[in-house]
Amino acid sequence: MRFSLRQLEYFIAAGETGSITLASERIHISQPSISTAISQLEKELQVQLFVRHHAQGLSLTPVGRDMLREAKGLIAQAEGLYTLASETGGQVRGPLSLGCMVTLAPMLVPELAHAFTTAFPATRLRHVEGDQEQLIGGLRRSETDLALTYDLQVPDDILFTGLADLPPHVLVGEAHPFARRPAVAMADLVGEPMILLDLPLSREYFLALFMKDGLQPSIAARSAHQEVVRTMVANGYGYTLFNVRPRSEQALDGKRLVRVRLAGEHRPMRIGLARLRQLNRSRLVEAFETHCRAFISNAYIPGMVAPATERWVART
Repeated sequence: MRFSLRQLEYFIAAGETGSITLASERIHISQPSISTAISQLEKELQVQLFVRHHAQGLSLTPVGRDMLREAKGLIAQAEGLYTLASETGGQVRGPLSLGCMVTLAPMLVPELAHAFTTAFPATRLRHVEGDQEQLIGGLRRSETDLALTYDLQVPDDILFTGLADLPPHVLVGEAHPFARRPAVAMADLVGEPMILLDLPLSREYFLALFMKDGLQPSIAARSAHQEVVRTMVANGYGYTLFNVRPRSEQALDGKRLVRVRLAGEHRPMRIGLARLRQLNRSRLVEAFETHCRAFISNAYIPGMVAPATERWVART
């Protein structure tokens, strides 16, 4: 056999994303390396795996679709050898695939993953980002072992273990009148333009905060990208409601943002670990869950201002 498991991994990434560019972003490998690996695999197997579309990505050929299914099976078997060695040898080792809510990943994953692989050098951690629906789908398809996400409409086949609570707050630019208030009530927001974080289930959570008080927000703009929302707010387009509390008080363009307490009692979003209920935990998964419990709590959250340390002050 003159092809490698690494080449198969690159082929799988390209086949599932339909793009060398997206595959590169997903597995953090350069585009030329992925292209070369696929070409070598096609030459070795003497088949065409993809149809290349200029500026429109890739599509699998019929034999490519069959090969993708078989390649995923081979990779799963190979990874099973690491799991078997870990379980019988008492060592935490092998690959772990982690899904993470797209709004949490920039803050949680770098510190969390680096600390874990430093503590357990025989492990490899691969992470993917997505919204809640994508993360649940990844767990069900066994594409990921665990997901760091919120307790938003968690289905019965998913086991969720809570780690930290994030109450909602109001986010405004420093020139906004709300920036000088100690707190803002839901009723105060109704007449103001809202920039909505438009992600599945997240948007329903934020809109439900208004609905429970019989209120209707005035949505001026929407975006599925957290940093777009933050930058629009910093530039005076309106306010937004967030749960995440980045340690940086600046948007990407350098303009300052101000967090303001949301008056009243509101259901927080709970950060936690989700996994498929019917699957038994491996030693590796168990070790990562323990690691997350040590790193994420109401007193400390990587990359964020933790709820227990938040100090709301009146601004003059």
